[in-house]
Amino acid sequence: MAPTAPLIFDGHNDALLHLYRHGGLVNAAQFVNGCAGAIDLPKARAGGFGGGFFAVYVPSPVGLLSTFSEMTKSAYDLPLPPPIPSCDALPVVMHQVAILLALQAQGALIICHSVAEIRAALAAGRIAAIFHIEGAEAIDADLHGLDVLYAAGLRSLGPVWSRTTLFGHGVPFRFPATPDVGPGLSDAGKRLIRRCNALRIMVDLSHLNEAGFWDVAAISTAPLVASHSNAHAICPHARNLTDRQLDAIRDSDGMVGLNFAVAFLRADGRMLDDVPLAQLLHHLDHLIERLGEDRVGLGSDFDGAVMPRGLETVADLPALRAAMAAHGYDAPLIAKICHENWLRVLEATWGE
Repeated sequence: MAPTAPLIFDGHNDALLHLYRHGGLVNAAQFVNGCAGAIDLPKARAGGFGGGFFAVYVPSPVGLLSTFSEMTKSAYDLPLPPPIPSCDALPVVMHQVAILLALQAQGALIICHSVAEIRAALAAGRIAAIFHIEGAEAIDADLHGLDVLYAAGLRSLGPVWSRTTLFGHGVPFRFPATPDVGPGLSDAGKRLIRRCNALRIMVDLSHLNEAGFWDVAAISTAPLVASHSNAHAICPHARNLTDRQLDAIRDSDGMVGLNFAVAFLRADGRMLDDVPLAQLLHHLDHLIERLGEDRVGLGSDFDGAVMPRGLETVADLPALRAAMAAHGYDAPLIAKICHENWLRVLEATWGE
């Protein structure tokens, strides 16, 4: 029988987006009883999913899904959607935060603001959720919105989701390519990073372009974290991190979460789901080699991307634990990858 322990604390999921698109707040109860998405309460119990970063994400009016067929080709360069005005983004953010709060009210999860709260939730068999925002479109240049969202529980923020925001620029869905695309952080973006440091909000570097990455590295007083990114040396996709970036994350005592999205795993960059678990382990090996055993975890992107066949939902996570063990990872390393490394970097970031 495949193992359901140690519990997995995951660096990124889009369960809130899935619920938002399938009935929104009205149907949030389907998470408790089981739904068509990759994450719900029954699947979490079956797979030993302990929780993670629950992303709030504002989809573009014309999403990328209609053009993702291009990503099955051997090379592609998808045009990014235009920026989203804050007046359009804010209602979507509020709706998804309301869904997260409703899930807590129904007893499906606990929104955690400290590592002590995460540990308590895991020990009690409850899903531990971090309120994360992927793309800061809803936040104003004066950062008043950031302060309000922090008061509402926000503890992790990605300045961009690939689309340009007033804070910076993201990486395109381009293969083969490097993340060195476009300018870095704006002046507003630099203020955002400093304010996140002051509030001890984790800054997520996934989706940020390389110039922005180095701007954050120069400014931030916190460990550098990429919640759901892979090794560019194995898959030369613009979304993946170069060895130089990985070394900077290592030097900051930061963290990278392995992304399960197939286009960022495959050496050919194609969005095809016939990806063996050995390919995930190939990336993990490289990340461990560059970062060390204490700075690598999981950042699945469940409900936000095409997953490898056989790893479509959190109920399938026992197969990944079994693959890590068969690959030669010992029990302490598996525990670090599954959740301990995330708790370590959050303690350092949140000041516990």
